[in-house]
Amino acid sequence: MTLIQSFTEGQEVTGFYLLKTAMVKQTNSTPPKDYLDLVLADASGEIPAKFWDASAADKETFFAPMLVKVRGVVQLYRERLQFKVNKIRPATDEDGHNITDFVRSAPVPPNDLVYTIKTAAYTIQDTEIQMIIDHCLNKIGDKLMHYPAAKGMHHAFYAGLAYHIVRMLELAEFICKQRPFLNRDLLVAGIILHDIAKTEELTAELGIVSEYSFTGKLLGHIPLAASWVTEAAMTIGADVNSEKIVLLQHMILSHHNLPEWGSSVLPQIPEALALHLIDQMDAKLQAAEDAISMMPSTDDWSAPVRALENKSFYRAKGNE
Repeated sequence: MTLIQSFTEGQEVTGFYLLKTAMVKQTNSTPPKDYLDLVLADASGEIPAKFWDASAADKETFFAPMLVKVRGVVQLYRERLQFKVNKIRPATDEDGHNITDFVRSAPVPPNDLVYTIKTAAYTIQDTEIQMIIDHCLNKIGDKLMHYPAAKGMHHAFYAGLAYHIVRMLELAEFICKQRPFLNRDLLVAGIILHDIAKTEELTAELGIVSEYSFTGKLLGHIPLAASWVTEAAMTIGADVNSEKIVLLQHMILSHHNLPEWGSSVLPQIPEALALHLIDQMDAKLQAAEDAISMMPSTDDWSAPVRALENKSFYRAKGNE
């Protein structure tokens, strides 16, 4: 099997890949003609693909996510590789492939990630805060085992949300030791809760977001998570207007920092500022890591990275 990361211009490829997205679009010709605009993926990366000769049946057959066998050629378009599909069919059981083998996932087993998150929650000294986290974790069930953290901006892979939380918790432990004036309970709780409602905001399968949910579109994960804190406080009999509950909600509502980024308020306590900075550091470093690690082996520069002001990143020698 030829990994997508190793594709080169002019290469003819036949193999099995994950169909990550599939959309029917029209050419600019007169009259316009329907074609399938696809993204093919494997554990090493992904590549845009075009199936120009799609039939009416093809448009009903191919949807994401599914495993497909394709035959085609790698082309260069606007200085980026894309794949021209000449032939495509759905994979069958007889082909002997498991779709999960083609899904990019967190580099740490999901069980270990969830265990780390729950262990961190149990180190919180404030019993009410710990119970609120327990309520929210129970609310999402096993979704933390496989949900991505976003559709495409950062940690957009299987168990990406849990991986994001764990990496943030690691940064928080260092910062709390360096800055002992910070309230560790608040910061740890804020990290665990800040993106937890993405499990309701996003509709995802195999770590791939297919769409935003109805609730996600109208409310978003930030207000949802803040409402879950109120719900949890009422469930455990805590005062929903107490300082600790308001501070927890403030952590969640301010973690994007600016209103144009989705925050209801600006960070106004040190722990909320720390949460925002830790979140930004992990998200942006992950976006840079993804851009470098998923580059074709022959390229020196990545594609523009949306999460990093659409800048391209150079792969320094020794980072191959």
